[in-house]
Amino acid sequence: MALLSPSRRLRRTPFSDGVEAAGVQAYTVYNHMLLPTMFRSIEEDYRHLKSAVQIWDVSCERQVELRGPDAGRLVQLLTPRDLRPMLPGQCYYIPIVDETGGMLNDPVAVKLAEDRWWISIADSDLLYWIKGLAYGYRLDVLVDEPDMSPLAIQGPKADDLMARVFGDVVRDIRFFRFMHLDFQGRDMVVARSGYSKQGGFEIYVEGGDIGMPLWHALMEAGRDLDVHAGCPNLTERIEAGLLSYGNDMTDDNTPHECGLGRFCNTQTAIGCIGRDALLRVSTEGPVKQIRAISIGGDRVPGCDRYWPIKAGSKTVGRISSAAWSPDFNTNVAIGMVRMTHWDEGTDLTVETPDGARPATVHEKFWV
Repeated sequence: MALLSPSRRLRRTPFSDGVEAAGVQAYTVYNHMLLPTMFRSIEEDYRHLKSAVQIWDVSCERQVELRGPDAGRLVQLLTPRDLRPMLPGQCYYIPIVDETGGMLNDPVAVKLAEDRWWISIADSDLLYWIKGLAYGYRLDVLVDEPDMSPLAIQGPKADDLMARVFGDVVRDIRFFRFMHLDFQGRDMVVARSGYSKQGGFEIYVEGGDIGMPLWHALMEAGRDLDVHAGCPNLTERIEAGLLSYGNDMTDDNTPHECGLGRFCNTQTAIGCIGRDALLRVSTEGPVKQIRAISIGGDRVPGCDRYWPIKAGSKTVGRISSAAWSPDFNTNVAIGMVRMTHWDEGTDLTVETPDGARPATVHEKFWV
């Protein structure tokens, strides 16, 4: 197996010492940082995530901060989701598109104040696109990447663990809302959010010096809760239909193709730079779209490239993510399928590296 060569271009995180001590087995590179992908095994990590609580180093979810009188206008330029109802203290999932309506990112926007926002990005150099728009439109706004590193607490026991460190007030945080809470004299934004369906929180940790003290405090407080270091789990996210930018969608896809049309208010999000293109898409409808796919046979290999989806000899789509699901006793997958073959129950064939496999289309994901 080839190894990654460390350098200053591949940044460590405030929690890297804790991740390494916990026995991380694999990483990927995400926003020029290391993101753990496995500790014990994909299946063991999956089982534990669904039954206990995990601490995830997701510092790679870099923040783009917008500050100034035109911050709100700039965020609306980026997304077809109408942000006018959004209040400080809320988080919104927002597709970000270019002038053609192509997906550039699918981050969570955090509204700290009318004139201050964070955009918690997926894997792409979105900072430069936002800086370019701010300069090109001559907006009164400062755009930069703050020294902010999210730490996620995920799993059914997440509330209990967080309450031991931050107090029972965390139980009152509603989904996609946040509070400012204290840890050792430091103000931290704590949001009920995260990249799993098991429930939990994301803590926005400012400054690298407080990272390991927070990590150790959470680990110590959760001993009897069976707390472990963890990471986003491939199988769990596919079951839940949580998309991965760069894997399941790129700038060649519109939000409607990605099943994100409900986040596009093209009639009212007047400032969005891709609005005109998306108006046409919303009227005509997409010709292909993300679907849940079950794949027959034994455990599939890792999906590090697109796998063709076939109807007879005709290619009608592609698989972008796939894994064996112990809970559903089948291979679960995310695929982009043409409208002629995307109906529930359609039987197709997937060409995997191990050969052709029978597959079935599902309109809904497993959880």
